[in-house]
Amino acid sequence: MTPAHVGPNVEVEREVITQQEVAAEGVVAERGVAAERGVVAERDARILLARLAEPGDEIVQRELSVVGYEGLAQDVLGPQRSAAAKRLGPRLERLRGDGGLPNDDAIAARLDARIITPADSEWPAGLADLEHPPHCLWVRGPVRLDVVCRRSVAIVGARAATAYGVDRASEIASGLASRGFAVISGAAFGIDGAAHRGALAVQGITVAVLACGIDRPYPQAHSALIQEIGRAGAVVTELPPGAAPYRGRFLLRNRLLAAMSGGVVVIEAAMRSGSLQTAGRAAAIGRPVGALPGPVTSMASGGCHQAIRDQLAVLVTDAAEVADLVGDYGRDVAEPARGPEVVGDRLPPEQRALWEVLPVRHPATAAELAERAVLAHTTALAALASLELLGLAERTGDLWHRPRAS
Repeated sequence: MTPAHVGPNVEVEREVITQQEVAAEGVVAERGVAAERGVVAERDARILLARLAEPGDEIVQRELSVVGYEGLAQDVLGPQRSAAAKRLGPRLERLRGDGGLPNDDAIAARLDARIITPADSEWPAGLADLEHPPHCLWVRGPVRLDVVCRRSVAIVGARAATAYGVDRASEIASGLASRGFAVISGAAFGIDGAAHRGALAVQGITVAVLACGIDRPYPQAHSALIQEIGRAGAVVTELPPGAAPYRGRFLLRNRLLAAMSGGVVVIEAAMRSGSLQTAGRAAAIGRPVGALPGPVTSMASGGCHQAIRDQLAVLVTDAAEVADLVGDYGRDVAEPARGPEVVGDRLPPEQRALWEVLPVRHPATAAELAERAVLAHTTALAALASLELLGLAERTGDLWHRPRAS
């Protein structure tokens, strides 16, 4: 199927890029061009359906389970026989009437963003735990989602947060980021914003998951914050550019917060808070959930107290307790270290993080090591230089590795 939203020249160019990406990921050439075209077709079908269907649309999901993405996209663009295709048909016609189906890859490039699907190695593995994963994700930022989500915590809570809640959210986020965890939140006022700022304050990694298009920072008062997150971490959404935020989309966005993270912490939530819904979704897919207690007289913490009382959440009070709760969820188990491990135990956190991912046999670039250790590139360079002076790292050109004796 030739995607309707791109011209033929763009499609040829995209096939070349896709084949290069697949080759770079070590997929053998014997798969052939025909197989690669199948991957491209599904990718474009996913992007098309993300334009036309609301996340989690049950009718669309049922049809996808029967005919798959390519089959449903062909039906939508053609005869529209299925209930799902008929449901999406009017939206397709509106897009065509507004000037035709957009070239989303070109739009993403103009927004300094990228579109990823489950066929991409960057796709967060945790999304597979959802009953209805997103069709695709729009991502802006220098970090790889698959890397940062392996060791991450989502911090959620009240928009109308108290000074106590803002202070604790910032402190816990800073502590987690300093321990090498990425902090995931929703960029909202209150607890979300405090969590993002806390991580940024220690040059940590933070990810904002939006309930609108990546070109429409919401809330607008957080535009500068969201831009900063996009420069240092990642801004993510399952909705296409131009999509406006509304309540239903926030509730659906919460499932992404739960699934992308290694655990969820609730800081200040009233009894019927959307943050409790996020906690419930996290628990349902096996993520650990923590809740910060507040004053017993505070309505802002009533939902946290209820979650602890109902054993939905574990009581946590600081970053160390959150790290203990979440542990190394999703992180690859390293081989037992030998030799310099005693030295490694005494290293500062950034140097130890780099030393632990430093290969012996297959040297890696500083950028690759920074991703593996979930550190900023400049921090990784400084740590590698220190390790080199200590005799714990060696460099050959742009590639780094452990000394053979390690």
